[in-house]
Amino acid sequence: MAKSFFQTVDKWMVIVNPNAGVGKGEKDWGKIYDFLIKNDIPFDSVFTKHKEHAISLTTKFIKKGYRKFIVAGGDGTLNEVVNGIFFQKNVPTTEFLLSMIPVGTGNDWCRTFHIPFKYKQAIKVIKKEKSFIQDIGKVNYFNAANQKRRYFINVAGMGYDAVVAAKTNKDKEMGRGGALTYLKNLFTSLLFFKHSDTEVKIDGEKEGLKSKTFSLSVGICKYNGGGMMQLPNAIPDDGLLDMTHIKKLGKFTVLKEIKHLYDGSFIKHPKVDTYTGKSFQINSKPQIRLEADGESLGHSPFTFEIIPKSLRVVVGDVEKE
Repeated sequence: MAKSFFQTVDKWMVIVNPNAGVGKGEKDWGKIYDFLIKNDIPFDSVFTKHKEHAISLTTKFIKKGYRKFIVAGGDGTLNEVVNGIFFQKNVPTTEFLLSMIPVGTGNDWCRTFHIPFKYKQAIKVIKKEKSFIQDIGKVNYFNAANQKRRYFINVAGMGYDAVVAAKTNKDKEMGRGGALTYLKNLFTSLLFFKHSDTEVKIDGEKEGLKSKTFSLSVGICKYNGGGMMQLPNAIPDDGLLDMTHIKKLGKFTVLKEIKHLYDGSFIKHPKVDTYTGKSFQINSKPQIRLEADGESLGHSPFTFEIIPKSLRVVVGDVEKE
């Protein structure tokens, strides 16, 4: 990666998603703005106008010299800013400092790093600028015949996870959101869901793991789905991706196990396997869908890779872990 050559700006750039939290981003921006001013945090700000706008905004402001970014939004907006940082090649990614004021419905990345959900407390954490260098994931996937690439900071879900995320994202577009909406979709999606035959290859091995699959999660951090601990053993800076593989389950078993998703104890179930690796290759019949950090993307086949210790982020009291 080329050495940084832009003149830097000694301010935060706040990227605000007005639609985050089903309109909370716009409604609460005045309050967030006031807290930033009261804490003497120097910043400029910009609002996103459409899906993936934060990607282009991030690359634009990187060229203007900004190296510190605050996301006032949800996990999807955070994902877009991460992609803006990693798609550009002029500035090493470790030169950036990324932080978050959680406004979204899930805010799952914040849970791993103890970022408070209350704006005032989250901004106090940002002011301290206590940082941590975490790993970032990269996934190659397909949209029809076109191969695409996406970076992710938290968790990518496939199969059932992606189906639920897609339904929830459609609800958000129609002004419906929140944890209850996600739970509703978690239950209703079971009615028509069909399992797939998958093969998972870890770190380039020749023989893959084959099974009927309900869902797959690959990630760096622990939580997704609004507080579900899908990857309870994940360590954000160990240079490894974690995978949780849930094999074919009956509908009643799924309903019975949902409560165990929130404390991570579901991984003890005999139909659940966990793995770690620097890369995963995943094929399936029929094709399965993908979401990354809650953003609905394309379909299989997938290739996942880890980019070790590649992004500095502002964290809370991680010693609590």
